[in-house]
Amino acid sequence: MEFIHTDHPIENEYPKLVRDNIPAIIEAHTGAAPETRIAADDAEFERFLLKKVVEEATELQHSAEQDNLEEEIADLNEIIASLLKLRDRKEDEIAAIQMEKREKNGGFDKRIIMLSKIAKPESGK
Repeated sequence: MEFIHTDHPIENEYPKLVRDNIPAIIEAHTGAAPETRIAADDAEFERFLLKKVVEEATELQHSAEQDNLEEEIADLNEIIASLLKLRDRKEDEIAAIQMEKREKNGGFDKRIIMLSKIAKPESGK
């Protein structure tokens, strides 16, 4: 599977979290090693993971252009797995929350598109 660079601005924001083998892959392709460092602590690592979610979600949004939907979903899954590991959580815990929210609020099966936001009533009236 080959990396498809989308060249979206968020993909070019640095510093950013990358997969473990990316620096070596870049060095093998270019002959130069990129400057890197290790996240200082769990809090910093989590901040970069959450930023990476946005980057990968943006790439997923544009995946139809690149015909790589499955790859982008896999990237998001990898980030989610890392977040769960960092927080010492299990996938079944998240699945239970997902089911609870589905039962309460529904899923996306009906494909409903909401066209406007309903304004909150003014208080005191």
